[in-house]
Amino acid sequence: MMKSTRTNDRYSTVTIDLAPMIDCVFILLIFFIVTSVFVEDPGIEVERPDTRGEAITDRNALLIAIAADDGIYFDGQRIRIDQVAPALRQATFGDEATVIIRADRRASHGTFAGVYSEAKRAGLAHVQFATTRLGAGSP
Repeated sequence: MMKSTRTNDRYSTVTIDLAPMIDCVFILLIFFIVTSVFVEDPGIEVERPDTRGEAITDRNALLIAIAADDGIYFDGQRIRIDQVAPALRQATFGDEATVIIRADRRASHGTFAGVYSEAKRAGLAHVQFATTRLGAGSP
């Protein structure tokens, strides 16, 4: 006689392997983190001077703001003029980074020139300044 082996189907469990789904979620998360752009605002609002010229925008640029009282702001912190070059060197990975200086129209030219020369002293090749287009008003 043959012995009948019957499995008990009533108590068998089905498992779903979540590892491939979690892998896909992590890959998407890494993709979105790598492709997103983080622009750090200097932390204050300045009234930029009006000019005519072309608009050049670099989304990966470092921003330095000069307030009307000649205060210099970088990464939300007020810094001194002698701290500009070290702060820019620390925030960049080479001389290919772009620095944009946002100076208030009431800031002194001497402070702007000092920040500009410190940015050049930091070894950065691309130092620009932000203005408002003539007739465009504030952004």
